[in-house]
Amino acid sequence: MRDFHLPGRSAVFATNGMCATSHPLAAQAAIGILQRGGNAADAAIAGAVLLGVAEPQMTGLGGDCFALISEPGKDVVALNGSGRAAAQANAAELRDQGLDKMPLYDAHAVTIPGAVDGFCTLSERWGKLGLADSLAPAIHYMEHGVPVAPRVAFDWQNSAAILQGSAREDFLINGQVPQVGDVFAQPKQAELLRRIASQGRKGFYEGEVVDDMLASLNKLGGHHSAEDFAATACTISDPVNGFYKDKELLEHPPNGQGIIAHLMLNILSHFDLSSMDPRGADRVHIEAEAAKLAYDARDRFLADPEYMTKLDHLLSAKTAADLASLIDPNRAMASANRQSEAVHKDTIYITVVDRDRMAVSLIYSIFHGFGSGIASEKFGILFQNRGAGFSLQAGHPNELQGGKRPMHTIIPAMLRDKGRVIMPFGVMGGQYQPNGHARLVSNMLDYGMNAQTALDMPRSFATEGKLQVERGYDDRVRAELAAKGHDIEIPETALGGGQAIFIHENGVLEGASDPRKDGCALGF
Repeated sequence: MRDFHLPGRSAVFATNGMCATSHPLAAQAAIGILQRGGNAADAAIAGAVLLGVAEPQMTGLGGDCFALISEPGKDVVALNGSGRAAAQANAAELRDQGLDKMPLYDAHAVTIPGAVDGFCTLSERWGKLGLADSLAPAIHYMEHGVPVAPRVAFDWQNSAAILQGSAREDFLINGQVPQVGDVFAQPKQAELLRRIASQGRKGFYEGEVVDDMLASLNKLGGHHSAEDFAATACTISDPVNGFYKDKELLEHPPNGQGIIAHLMLNILSHFDLSSMDPRGADRVHIEAEAAKLAYDARDRFLADPEYMTKLDHLLSAKTAADLASLIDPNRAMASANRQSEAVHKDTIYITVVDRDRMAVSLIYSIFHGFGSGIASEKFGILFQNRGAGFSLQAGHPNELQGGKRPMHTIIPAMLRDKGRVIMPFGVMGGQYQPNGHARLVSNMLDYGMNAQTALDMPRSFATEGKLQVERGYDDRVRAELAAKGHDIEIPETALGGGQAIFIHENGVLEGASDPRKDGCALGF
C-alpha cells in the first residue's frame, strides 16, 4: 500500500456504533439514539431530520430522501423516498408558456415531498425505538435553535436571495442572513414534528398540514392537490450492483443517478489508473473524459424507472468499452454534457452503523439551496424544487408528467466484499455525486487509501464545458490539463462533501468525514 496521506483529519475508530455526517450535533444525536438502545435506522432518522435546522439551506421536511439499508445476513434494500409530480402537472402547458426548461423557483418545480413517508417507513419497518424517539432530538433543536456553523453560513449567504414570501421570515433572522454563531430556530417545524411523532405520516400528508401546503402552492399557480399528498408512498427495491476491481459497489436504482457511478467506473476500468499519479494531470484527464461520456448518457436516458428503457445499456460492459475507446489520453474532447440550469450542490448525507452491524446509508435534500424558495405559511415547510430535474423536451424519458418521479441527483452507496458490506458511504455535491463516488472508490481501490485520506484528496469535475479543479491541486497540474485542451476553472465552493464508515473484518468501525463540511464521524 502506498502512503498518500495528506495533512488532514484522522479517522475515527470505535466498536459499538458510529455515525458520520455533515454537522456534529446531528452525529451526536445519532450516537445518543444508539446509546439508548436504538438501531442504525432510528439513529439515521434522528440525525437526518435534525440537519433540517442545522443546515436548512440543504434539506428539510419539504424534500426527498433515498436510503440503502443493510442488515447482517440479509440482502441490502433500497428505499426510494422521492416524491412525484402533481397529477395535473403537464409539460405541454409549460411549453405553451414559452418555456424550454423547467422553472427553478416556482410552484411548478415543486414535487410532492417524499422524505417524511420515507422516514416513517424506515422507522416502522426497520427501527426499534419508534418515530417519536427518533424525532425528539430534532424537536429540541428546532425549538431551541442551533448555532450557525461556518460552512452553513457561507452557503446561506450564497442562496438566501431566492427566498420569497413567508420563507424570508422563517429562514432569515430579522430580515438578515445569519452569521457564524447566530442561533437559528424553527419553532413552526418543531410543532410539525410533534404531529408526525404522534400521528405518523398522517401528521404530514393529511389534514391541517396539507391544507397549509396547498394554500401556499396553489396561490402561486401550482396544480397540487390533497390527493397528491395522500397518495405519496415510498418504494422498496433492490440496489444496482457492479464490480470495480475485486469489490462490489451498490447504488440506489433510478430515478437516482447511481448507475452513472457504475458507468464511470466501468469506463475507468479500461485504464491503468493505479500506474498514474493520483494527484496528477493524467488521472484527472481520464476521469474528466469518462465523466463527460457518462453524464451525457445520463442526460439522454435517466428517468423514473417506469419510463426508462436503457438501464441494461447503461450497465453493460460493451457500452463502457465502446465509450472508453473514444477517450484520447492526450487530448480533451468537447463536452457533450447538456446539463440544464438545474445544477445544485445542496444535500445532506448521513451514515450510521450500529453494534449489530446494521448499516444505513441515507441522503436527504431539497435540491437547490433553499429549494424552491417557497415555504408554507403556518408550518414553515420549505418546498424542494426537485421538479426542476424534469425535462420539457417532448418524448424525452424524463419529460415532466403528472405522477412521475424526476431524475434525481442524490445517491447513497455501499461497498461490499464477498457478500459482506464493508462501507456505507456517500459523496454529496449535486451533479458531482456519481463522479464523487467513482473518485472515492478509485482512491481506495486503485491507490490503497483509507477512507479518510480518500475523502481528503483534492477533486476535479468536468461539467458544462469547464474542468473544475480544486485549489488543492498544483498549478503545474492545471497547466498540463490546459495543454490537453481543458478549459480550467477553480471552483468557488469545494466539490461535494463525503462521509463513510469502513467496517473492518474484526468488527472495528473506522469513520471518515469530509473536511469540506462542518461535520465529523463519532463513535462509542
